[in-house]
Amino acid sequence: MRFDEILCTCFLGLFLPMVTLSAGGGQEGEFRDLFNGRDLTGWEGNPQLWSVQDGAITGQTSEKSPLSLNQFLIWQGGSLKNFELRMKVRVEGQNNSGIQYRSRRLPEVGKYVVGGYQVDIHPKAEYNGMLYEERGRGIIAEHGQKVIIDEQGVKWIVGSTGPVPQAELGDWTEYTVIVQGNRLVHKLNGKTTVEVIDHQVAKRSLEGTLALQVHQGPPMKVQFKSIQLKKLPDGGLLSPESTPIPKDARKVP
Repeated sequence: MRFDEILCTCFLGLFLPMVTLSAGGGQEGEFRDLFNGRDLTGWEGNPQLWSVQDGAITGQTSEKSPLSLNQFLIWQGGSLKNFELRMKVRVEGQNNSGIQYRSRRLPEVGKYVVGGYQVDIHPKAEYNGMLYEERGRGIIAEHGQKVIIDEQGVKWIVGSTGPVPQAELGDWTEYTVIVQGNRLVHKLNGKTTVEVIDHQVAKRSLEGTLALQVHQGPPMKVQFKSIQLKKLPDGGLLSPESTPIPKDARKVP
């Protein structure tokens, strides 16, 4: 069997259960709105940075008050484990943003600072929709990659998600994240951008906070709307034995 056939068989078996769980309706529950379209009820962040404009959550920075670190609008609905989250986002300015999930608050760094898994919202195609770990392991999987992180924290590229979908950050773009156990999937306008299995017990997160980012650097404006969440059943934790690293996998430098 060719290497690409092995990868196809391996990942079909690993991710098919997730696709089934993410279907609407049934015992997995229904999507619910996390934003009422009028105000920031249910969210907490710096009021100088966050507001509601044109029916969208809006984070905005200026040249007069540049940020010294990234800040976040933090959802107050509790800690999330397994779920599917989707929302529409657009960005103005020469900067980037992100959607934090299964993250943790870092009050020792700043009042509205979090660290953890992030769906990166980035002008570079190879970064847009990738998996980044804020204040942690950095880039985990770039756009288009299937990655397994082994128990020692080494990242292995074990396949591709297929052609890289493009998006203009100034246009409304739908981002989706589906997490079940230690399997993490990001989508951009319905097309998968990364698939990751995280076996590094000391570093991974199986639950945590949801938050939205405004990034330090050049002035920017980011808007979020149609924010919907569906909780998925507990479980889904994969073992290293059940997801071995293929012999021809590429180690990330």
